Amino acid sequence: MRRRSHSFFRVITGGLAASALVLGGITPAHAYGQEWTQYRSTSTNNTQVVTGAQQIFSGAIPTANEVRATPVVADGKVFVGSHDTGEMQAFDLATGKELWKKQAPNWIHSEMIYSGGRIFVGFGNRFANEGPEGYRGSGESGVLSLDPDTGAQHWRYDTPGQVMPTPVAVNGAVWAVTGDRRLYKLDPASGEALDIVETGHVHSMSSPSERDGVLFFGGGSPAPYTFFAYDTGAEEFAWQREFPEFNRGLDDVPPAVDEGVVVTTANRTLVPGITGPREEHTIVAMDHRTGDVRWRHVLGEGPAPINNRSGAPTIHDGAVFVGSPTTGAAYAYDLQSGAPLWRNPIGAIKGAPVVRDGSAYFSTTAGDVYRLDVRTGAITGILELEGALAPAGPIIVDDTLVVPSQSRNVYFVPLAEFPAAGAAAGPTASLGDPASPFGSVGDGAASVSGSLGVEAGSLDPAY
Repeated sequence: MRRRSHSFFRVITGGLAASALVLGGITPAHAYGQEWTQYRSTSTNNTQVVTGAQQIFSGAIPTANEVRATPVVADGKVFVGSHDTGEMQAFDLATGKELWKKQAPNWIHSEMIYSGGRIFVGFGNRFANEGPEGYRGSGESGVLSLDPDTGAQHWRYDTPGQVMPTPVAVNGAVWAVTGDRRLYKLDPASGEALDIVETGHVHSMSSPSERDGVLFFGGGSPAPYTFFAYDTGAEEFAWQREFPEFNRGLDDVPPAVDEGVVVTTANRTLVPGITGPREEHTIVAMDHRTGDVRWRHVLGEGPAPINNRSGAPTIHDGAVFVGSPTTGAAYAYDLQSGAPLWRNPIGAIKGAPVVRDGSAYFSTTAGDVYRLDVRTGAITGILELEGALAPAGPIIVDDTLVVPSQSRNVYFVPLAEFPAAGAAAGPTASLGDPASPFGSVGDGAASVSGSLGVEAGSLDPAY
C-alpha cells in the first residue's frame, strides 16, 4: 500500500500543469439501470435520469430520518440515507414501497452511489474528532459496500475521520475524501485500501466531481484553504490552487465541471454585525487543466449560514446556475466569460439546482422549490413543501421532479403538475460598486437568510 505525503503536491500559480486534462462533451441524461458513480451522477451537477420505466411513483416517500443527500435512482430503485440516525433504505421507483432498510454506524450525508451492481456510501459526522488534532468526525467513520437488492453488507472500511462527501467510482476503484485529510482509493470488490493519499486538508462535504478520471474537490483547514485536481489514472495530483482569502465553505461545496471550466463557491468571515456573525460569499471559476482562476464574483454578504455553507453550482448549456445561503438569492453567469446574467432573491439556497427545458429549479432552506426562467430569472412556478430543503437540490427523473427534504420525506412531483406562478414585481437589488474588480454586490443585494422579504421575485437581469 503506497502513501504519498503532502510534499509531493504541485502548487499551480500559473501556466500549464504537467498532465493535461481534456474535457469532452457530456449529456446530463442517464439510461435506465445505468450506473450512478458520483455526486448527482454527473460532473455538471445537472441530474436528469432517463429510466424508460412504465411508471414512476408520485407523492411523498417517508424516510427514517431527515435526508440531506440526493436520492440515488438506479436499477428501478431509489436509494436514500438518513442524516442524524444513519438508516439506509431502498424503495421501489414505481410504487414507492420500501424494499429494505439497514443501519449505518453513523450519519449518512453521502449519496448511496451505484456501480458494478453494488452500493457504496460514506458515513460519519461533522463533530470534532477525538483523535489527531484537526480531524473531523467523532465516533465511527468510513465507507460501506452494500447489495442493492437486499442491503446486505459486502464490506466496511473504517477511516479516522468522517466520510460525508460522496465517494466516486472510477478507474476500477472507489475514491473517498475524508475529515482526516486524506484521499482513499479502495478496491470495490474487497474494500481493501489500494492507496492512501495525504491531502493535508479537511474535506467536510465537498464531494468530488469526476470528469475524465480527474477528481475536483475543495479542502478546508488548516489554512490556506485549497482546491484540488487529482488524476486517478496517473495517480497523482494534476494541480492544487490555494485560496488564502477564504476561511469557510470551500470544503463544503461539491463543484461543477464542464467545457474546460471548474466552478465552486467559498466564504470568508466578516466583522460581526449587530445581528451576529456575517460572511461574504464568492463564486470562482478555474481552468480545468491548470487551476488558474478564469473569473470570479462576490455574490454578496449576509448572516453566516449554519453548518453547511455550500451554494453548490450547476452547469447547463454554457451557463452556471447557483444559489447562496449567505445572500438569499439565485444567480446565473456565462460559463466562459463569467458575465452576470441575472439575480433573483428568492431565499437561502444550499443545494445545486436542476435545469431542463428553459427552467431552473432551485430549492430553498425555507422549504420551497422555485422554477425560474433560465434566460431572465423570472419566477414561473413555486412549489411549497415541508421542512428545509438543504443541502441536496432537486433532480429530474423522466418527467418527475424529485426533492429530498429534512422533513423526513422524498417528494416526487410530476413536472406537469408543478404549480405555476407569475414573477412578482419589485425593485431591483442594490448593485454595489460596478467598478469593483470582482463585481462585488452591495449590502442591499442580500435578503435575510431563508426569507423572501420585500424583494421576493424582483429581477436584476444584468447586475
